[in-house]
Amino acid sequence: MRGTVVIDAFPERAGRYVADHAVVAIDVIRATTTVVTVATLGRRCFPVPSIEDALRLRARLGDALLGGELHGDTPAGFDVGNSPAALAARDDVDRPLILLSSSGTRLLHAVRDAGAVYVACLRNAAAVARHLVGRHRRIAVLGAGSREEFRKEDRVCCAWIAAALVESGYEPADARTAGLVARWGSAPAAACAGGRSADYLRRTDQLADLDFVLTHVNDLDEAFALAGDEVVAVSNGRRAALGR
Repeated sequence: MRGTVVIDAFPERAGRYVADHAVVAIDVIRATTTVVTVATLGRRCFPVPSIEDALRLRARLGDALLGGELHGDTPAGFDVGNSPAALAARDDVDRPLILLSSSGTRLLHAVRDAGAVYVACLRNAAAVARHLVGRHRRIAVLGAGSREEFRKEDRVCCAWIAAALVESGYEPADARTAGLVARWGSAPAAACAGGRSADYLRRTDQLADLDFVLTHVNDLDEAFALAGDEVVAVSNGRRAALGR
């Protein structure tokens, strides 16, 4: 038995895993999809938990883009929203992105002191699972959550990764994790279209982002990890184990 995997959600619960788990942070719609998308294009990416942190970091970095949303709205003075589709279309990849979101970047901030913090979405779920196998004994796969809801798209992505780990010899850490793997581990990406986050994107005419999420599925063979304040690539086999 290689180890254990647990599925959980919400930044407020993340602290219980920091001391003794490698953590995978997931916010499919949209923060971790945005992070993975810009990082794979070569843009430096710095997730932050607040507007104040974003402004302080921009003062230090210089010509950085401010991107993101709070409660669905792009903060005043920010350059772009939390939009993977819009950021994928930009050609100024030399400018770092400072990203703020209501829940996803808060989750990354909450787990920043774990021995290893990975960033996953539908685009690289399989790659992250492959990278984890044999590198860590205890793994926590955490959805960002929103308004006390463990969102459907995050349940799917968490369960995909956990199911791949179970298939590789890991054991579910509890009955809830086993149940989520059984219910969502083989769910299609289209299941994400039925959640409240997808409905919000439809209501607010942000269909480009919904289409981007649903059509970019395991198209990247790259794992990404949080190193200090920045998200960096940690390709399969190219970097030593990062932690627990």
